[in-house]
Amino acid sequence: MHTALAAYLHTIDPYALKLWDGGPIRWYGLSYLFGFLLAYLLVRRVARAGRSTLEPDHAGDFILSVSVGIILGGRLGYVVFYQPQMLWTFTSNPPFWDMLAINKGGMASHGGMIGALLAGLYYARRGEHRPTHLFDLVAFAAPPGLLLGRLANFVNGELIGRPCSPDLPWAVKFPQEMFTWGHRHLAKLDQAVGHLLPRDYPIGYYIPDIVTQIQLGNQQFIDAVGPLLTPRHPSQIYQGLLEGVVLFAILAFVWRKPRKPGVVGALFCIAYAVLRIVSEYFREPDAHLGLRWLDLTRGQWLSVALLAVGALLLFVFSQRDTQPMGGWRFATDQASDS
Repeated sequence: MHTALAAYLHTIDPYALKLWDGGPIRWYGLSYLFGFLLAYLLVRRVARAGRSTLEPDHAGDFILSVSVGIILGGRLGYVVFYQPQMLWTFTSNPPFWDMLAINKGGMASHGGMIGALLAGLYYARRGEHRPTHLFDLVAFAAPPGLLLGRLANFVNGELIGRPCSPDLPWAVKFPQEMFTWGHRHLAKLDQAVGHLLPRDYPIGYYIPDIVTQIQLGNQQFIDAVGPLLTPRHPSQIYQGLLEGVVLFAILAFVWRKPRKPGVVGALFCIAYAVLRIVSEYFREPDAHLGLRWLDLTRGQWLSVALLAVGALLLFVFSQRDTQPMGGWRFATDQASDS
């Protein structure tokens, strides 16, 4: 029984280093750190290729500005798009305001994009840079961070996939689905593990402890809870591959040589939107939102809007009478291929 459950049950500890309860280092935080590092390396590569107004030595300053924009925009976007009640929810524990409780998770990729764009515009005003060229740099550097972020979502067991056939070789059972369970499922959970827990409160109160015990490898909880969980698509992996690997391959192919400023950024919006719409069909809709009009999720509708904006920007930027800029390949590399 243990072998069968181990192939399906998600037991990954979200902490890369845990010295006390709640800290100090989560895999989620490391994903942002390494995402920004890879973005810096990609932007510096374009700057070193010699067709950018951004000097290689300034790539770090640029990515630092964009990183702040991504974090602020991603958090604010999550609150506005998905959990607006966080704006007026306060607690007695640090950081006291739910909007600031980033340690509990909650970042929106669409909000992060808006924050990155605004940060790029701010940086452009500090120097002689075309905002559209910096838009291209941000877009080109983003996919590796998106990949790492989705992998961190998988580690956290958040943004779980929709139910799938148990015969799917890569199906995963996420214990975090218990947080959305109703009365009937909670009664079964109580029957399965109630004898392993204190009886001071209803079983729903102990779900975080049950998840922790599973992550710690407690075999009693694994054997008891595993059969109650639903096999699901690992949608975070699907999204990481599409938004990270496939999207980066598209942009890297397009930007082998210089393009009119803004074209790469517009293509990012279009490609990301299409890939996100596809991948969301495998992701469980947010429990408090469900499916929206035409059975699309909130994330899909935001992507539809992004697709429309990207198409408009591509038309505008491609029609401008401007000199091509950027590209990650050195002139000698392109000459050898011609």
